[in-house]
Amino acid sequence: MAALLLELEAYPKPGLVSPRDSGAHADMDYVLMCRSANALLRPFASIAAAGREGGPFELSLIPPGLAAEREMLVATGGINTHRGAIFTLGMLVAAMARASARPTTPDGIRAVLLETWGDDLKAHASSDLSVASHGALVRRTTGSGGARAEAARGFPGVFETGLPVYREALASGLDPNAARIQTLFALMEATEDSNVIFRGGTDAADFVRRAAAEFLEAGGCRSDGWFARAEEIHRTFIRRNLSPGGCADLLSGTLLVAGALQ
Repeated sequence: MAALLLELEAYPKPGLVSPRDSGAHADMDYVLMCRSANALLRPFASIAAAGREGGPFELSLIPPGLAAEREMLVATGGINTHRGAIFTLGMLVAAMARASARPTTPDGIRAVLLETWGDDLKAHASSDLSVASHGALVRRTTGSGGARAEAARGFPGVFETGLPVYREALASGLDPNAARIQTLFALMEATEDSNVIFRGGTDAADFVRRAAAEFLEAGGCRSDGWFARAEEIHRTFIRRNLSPGGCADLLSGTLLVAGALQ
């Protein structure tokens, strides 16, 4: 899927896999992540078809979502490369398919998502399902909402942070890679990332937000020497074993919506 590959290709992304290195991930690399992303093309088409019908979340979207996870695990030999992205992008794909009969805008896609599955997503976010995901484990120990709560709010990370920052970055003349990195840092500053909390606790989450804020306050990707500064932050995240995977998923979601609305 193009949005996943575009996110994957960006560099330097603190702690995340890219063509340059594996970031803070000892169990995966760029080739594996590409294989995983490519394996999800057909499953996402199934999710889109289910979303177009607008059926209940539990009955219509969870089954193809779980099928997508199985395809991912087959492609990766059991390594969880994209479980969070399947949920985030799956909901966005479903909403975009459902909205396709209307004039489509970011607000329109978000409205369709909330009108069709908002109540279901709120119930899902507050449920105590025994899910072996970083978000679920963090929520049980810290109360953090993770991806479920993000979805129940209509993905503010995508629609309120990611899309405006990404579009403005491109409009200001940043090249596509720099625009993706600028957007990722904005998401890191704005988002409570359950992957970070899972790896390092709330202190790590505070550290990630501070690092992102300082990078952006110094001019972000519009400042001279931004690449070297971002690369140093990347190395620091690797040393601390931190990976903002939830923000990477929101970046992929941003790229998905932006690409669809071009």
